[in-house]
Amino acid sequence: MSVAKILLDELSFTVRRARTGDVDEIVALLRDDDLGASRESEDLGPYASAFRQIDSDANHFLAVIESENGELAGTMHLTLLPGLSRNAATRLQIEAVRVARSARGTGLGTAMFEWAHDFGRERGARLVQLTTDKSRQDAHRFYRALGYSDSHEGFKLEL
Repeated sequence: MSVAKILLDELSFTVRRARTGDVDEIVALLRDDDLGASRESEDLGPYASAFRQIDSDANHFLAVIESENGELAGTMHLTLLPGLSRNAATRLQIEAVRVARSARGTGLGTAMFEWAHDFGRERGARLVQLTTDKSRQDAHRFYRALGYSDSHEGFKLEL
């Protein structure tokens, strides 16, 4: 599933693997909210390096979602995590989900997650998980509406 279509009423979007030329637009989407504006950099060098690592690892899929006119409408970073727990279950980790302001309210976010769940199932994932900042209350409501439960407490430590 290297390229897929998402159809919403009269709107059509393409989901594909990100390319080097997409990095600046992906970073712009990451910066386009209160949290991202304070933690993402204007210097694209580190992002280009990280992209090369992500793109070279078959367990990662950095997705871009394009509108019919080729504009970036969304992005999400999918990672397959093989594991020993839960009877050796593979997990699909979903991170860095963003929908462009111009595409919000269209149902694209829900469609992106449906596509991601199919992506995971096709690759043997039996569980999907994500993290989200505690301050993102709208995102929490969205994830609960999709059927996610806030079953675990997450911890982070800056290194």
